[in-house]
Amino acid sequence: MKTKVLEKSAAEAKPCTARLAAIEDTLYVIGGKWKLKIIIALREEGALRFNELQRTIIGISARVLSNELKELEMNGFIKREVYASTPVVVEYQLTVYSKTLQHVLNAMVEWGMAHRSKIRSDAKKR
Repeated sequence: MKTKVLEKSAAEAKPCTARLAAIEDTLYVIGGKWKLKIIIALREEGALRFNELQRTIIGISARVLSNELKELEMNGFIKREVYASTPVVVEYQLTVYSKTLQHVLNAMVEWGMAHRSKIRSDAKKR
């Protein structure tokens, strides 16, 4: 009987493990301080040059922005467009695939606003 109980527990753990792995994948791709800010800036402003993007996202260094853009491009969220002009112009824009984050971003905004409201309400009660 103990064996069946252990087997059942292991079987029940599989969906949890799969869900944890999915969350880990999500956080790897869009987690951190800057990635979502970059995505939102490009979503709100449209295609931007590197310096425009850096000015839009206050506090991000050029090195960090460069690294984050590379990672977002590698994961299919951003497209780097190089225009052969003088001087060479490079713009960053969101891909069609980035739209798959739409409901995730909307849910995060909703939750963040509700949480902020709750914290303020709790602080007033004290």
